[in-house]
Amino acid sequence: MNVRLLVAMTSLLSLAGAPAWSAVTIMGDSKAAECSRAALWGRADEKSLATCDLALQQEPMDQLRRAATFVNRGIIHMRRKAWDLAQSDFDDALRRKPELGEGWVNRGALMIGTKRFAEGLADTNKGLELGIEEPEKAYFNRAIAYEGLGDTTAAYYDYSQALALSPEWDMPKKELTRFTVTQRETR
Repeated sequence: MNVRLLVAMTSLLSLAGAPAWSAVTIMGDSKAAECSRAALWGRADEKSLATCDLALQQEPMDQLRRAATFVNRGIIHMRRKAWDLAQSDFDDALRRKPELGEGWVNRGALMIGTKRFAEGLADTNKGLELGIEEPEKAYFNRAIAYEGLGDTTAAYYDYSQALALSPEWDMPKKELTRFTVTQRETR
């Protein structure tokens, strides 16, 4: 006799949250650092976008810093719902630094947010493999992708993992309230 967990959602996917974004921290007193702070602090205003543009146009940067700035500007574009510009920035970042996990996770968030769940899942998995500063956001996004693909059990486990990594974060707590887990005996 085996015991199997059954996971059921108590509401529809349309109630699931929007994907989370994972900015790349750039320290210092530069336009690239200002762009990083804007992405980290949730900004989407014209001034923040212009700061990122100036950083990319005027500041000398190594490939990692340039790729990080593209990721951060891409996050600002996503907040503004400028999907094509965001994807272009994430693609530019990944051409420069394909090992930058945040580039993959954020491009995955874009795909998930635009309901391209399978593509988003692949990019998010790649970002997790490479390592990122905030893996809880990747697990949260992956849970949304799994829901979109109809895999409620995987979604439940990833929301749970996001919460385990960041116990104070309200978004995975809220999503987990929609699930019911029961044990079922199988023969």
